[in-house]
Amino acid sequence: MSGSRLVVMANQIASFFASYPEDSAIASTADHLKKYWDPVMRRQIRAHLAEGGDGLSPIARKAVEALAA
Repeated sequence: MSGSRLVVMANQIASFFASYPEDSAIASTADHLKKYWDPVMRRQIRAHLAEGGDGLSPIARKAVEALAA
């Protein structure tokens, strides 16, 4: 899957949780990525972040950062 498609998907997930308090939105987005994205997709979105993370919303960016932790 292309990096740009993964960015769109991550942003959509983050947008769903955006009404939550920020910490909960980040944790919920990261949890969704861990539970429902396969390891290849998670590796690709982390690689996209490592290359600058263009296009990721702030919540999506922090959720992807949490994946790497």
